[in-house]
Amino acid sequence: MQRRLARLAAVGLLCMAALAAGEGRAQKEEVAAPVVPPREGERRHVALFNGKDLQGWVGHQKYWSVQDGVIVGKNTEPVPVSTYLLTEQKYSDFRLLFDFMLAQSEMHSGVAFWGRLAPERGDPYTYGGHLVMFPSSYGFYDLYGRNLIHKNADIAQPVGKQHDWNRIEILAQGNRIRFVLNGKLISDWREPEPKRINEAPIGLQLHSNRQPQEVRFKNLALETFPEDRLLTVK
Repeated sequence: MQRRLARLAAVGLLCMAALAAGEGRAQKEEVAAPVVPPREGERRHVALFNGKDLQGWVGHQKYWSVQDGVIVGKNTEPVPVSTYLLTEQKYSDFRLLFDFMLAQSEMHSGVAFWGRLAPERGDPYTYGGHLVMFPSSYGFYDLYGRNLIHKNADIAQPVGKQHDWNRIEILAQGNRIRFVLNGKLISDWREPEPKRINEAPIGLQLHSNRQPQEVRFKNLALETFPEDRLLTVK
């Protein structure tokens, strides 16, 4: 009798585990991101940066400048709220290629898009929306929203260069973001809430920080409504 009861208990535990697994799969299916196809529009190459000045961009002049063909974001006094150098034009589907270096500090930077300006947060050039982060902290962040929405640091950190130039490709199409770092595809992720996606400026981040910091961007190339393929994967 005791053996029979033990067998029945074991069967019961297996059934409960199966039900729990089924519920887990159902929950995953419920939160699975829908597939939003790439939007249609004119495919064109945009000269985001002329290599000389910040024509076509807006941001705090005290933080952003051009030095030897490089966009430099730099502070010596504390930056109370993360601030951005923003494109004057708005974009939805795009491919952005650029080189990035964290020249001073260990604070991460990033590229923001699909969002909006959020001056109510204390800076006329701060941003609410999606952020692709690099290099100290990696992942995708929802600024002033859901916070960290995608983790990729375990893959990105061995590939990224902390204080040297990194070649980066961001391909944003429909609700899909692909992030290539130094020739390796790090992330292929879909936004599960497509209503959060807006045609918006693209922003280069100088993070809030009490310490001096310096970030550098160069060789920026933008393509609108690009072909659905990655250019820099090795």
